[in-house]
Amino acid sequence: MQIRFGYVSHALSLWEATPAKTLTYSRYKKMSPEERIEKLEYITRTNLLHTLRALHYNIAHEINLYRFSSSLVPLATHYEVEWDYITPFEDLYKEIGSLVQRHEMRTSFHPNQFTLFTSDKNHVTQNAVQDMEYHYALLEAMGLHEESHINLHVGGAYGNKENALKRFHENLNTLPGPIKDQMTLENDDKTYTTSETLEVCEKESIPMMFDYHHFMANNTEEESLTDLLPRFYKTWERLGMPPKIHISSPKSENAFRSHASYVDPEFIKPLLKELKRLDVAVDFMIEAKEKDRALLQLIDDLSNIRGYKRVGGATLKI
Repeated sequence: MQIRFGYVSHALSLWEATPAKTLTYSRYKKMSPEERIEKLEYITRTNLLHTLRALHYNIAHEINLYRFSSSLVPLATHYEVEWDYITPFEDLYKEIGSLVQRHEMRTSFHPNQFTLFTSDKNHVTQNAVQDMEYHYALLEAMGLHEESHINLHVGGAYGNKENALKRFHENLNTLPGPIKDQMTLENDDKTYTTSETLEVCEKESIPMMFDYHHFMANNTEEESLTDLLPRFYKTWERLGMPPKIHISSPKSENAFRSHASYVDPEFIKPLLKELKRLDVAVDFMIEAKEKDRALLQLIDDLSNIRGYKRVGGATLKI
């Protein structure tokens, strides 16, 4: 079986290359109308250029998975800020999309924890739809809206999971169909377990993004990888692409849910053993603090284990 590896947004090996430069609303308010647009466009252009730098870095290192920063456009969804963040950058968006497709990369977005569909407050749902529309608009501008995914968590429980899940299914109806088609859902480290998230995915025909670290942190029912992974795989069947798994390891025993700087191979060995038994190709998104550095270190660590062969810059064959 084959595993491809990727990382989240910021290639730390590059100098001054964050794709998430921002502008606070309080600072924005102090500017003149002309200064506001000039600053918003400058920051967005910088973030997109840094994204291109990361993509070229990925190509050089044969890294086929990459998660775009959700902060590419400052104040894009702020209710008191309206501006055209697509037209001035059409060439950059197209260049990003062309590069991704030409080199057969797999890309995604992961909105923040406030983008959720379990709330009983209408404005929270409306904000979630708006945020999803923002991410989808960027993918459309890149020409990646039919292949990239936007990953969410189910949301809060608000003291009653059953009612919250009912609201999730109801509120999700407010999301335009093409955007829902690009959704994935991830299991939580505290709230919704892997099996609970799987049930939602199966009901809504949404692929599941399995987070192994979250599974280990929130396995109150002693769920079995042997039972869960085949169901997880099945949620991806209609897409014709490898299932995707988030990989990280605990910072410490006392801070188990926090991500360590690098990934401990010992921590993920039970998962690797089960994946080897199933013999199905998967993609790993590294969520360690050291991002691309952690990815390359993990590749080195695993390729030194018998039975693991490095067949590309960021690809292993087991």
